Amino acid sequence: MRAIQASTSYSTPIHFGPPSLAASSPRYLNHRHVISAKGEPTEKSVEIMRKFSEQYARRSGTYFCVDKSVTSVVIKGLADHKDTLGAPLCPCRHYDDKAAEAVQGFWNCPCVPMRERKECHCMLFLTSDNDFAGQDQVISLEEIKETTAGM
Repeated sequence: MRAIQASTSYSTPIHFGPPSLAASSPRYLNHRHVISAKGEPTEKSVEIMRKFSEQYARRSGTYFCVDKSVTSVVIKGLADHKDTLGAPLCPCRHYDDKAAEAVQGFWNCPCVPMRERKECHCMLFLTSDNDFAGQDQVISLEEIKETTAGM
């Protein structure tokens, strides 16, 4: 069983009394809840990102990494960000504020470097001249599950 780590931050106090009191008090208006959990992405999101990756590889003339575990981990990372941020933010980069980066869109997959120059930092979409490029533009959900089991 995998442990879930969560963090919570609030910009103003949280009111646990009757809703009418919170609504009438300006102190409790405009509060912000940020809850992030570290866990597995939903299977639905993994499937969405798997299909997207296959389609984008075909459209862009790129290929998945010869090591399918690389492809699997990246797809699951994109799916996790889709679940937690609402956008497939590149999972292979460090962000001081992931939510702000997801809204900006520069690093949402396919990121701007990939769209403009076919440069994929994650090694998800590789050009045929890349030493790590395989010959596949497809990956099954079962392959993703198998290659990421125990990670």
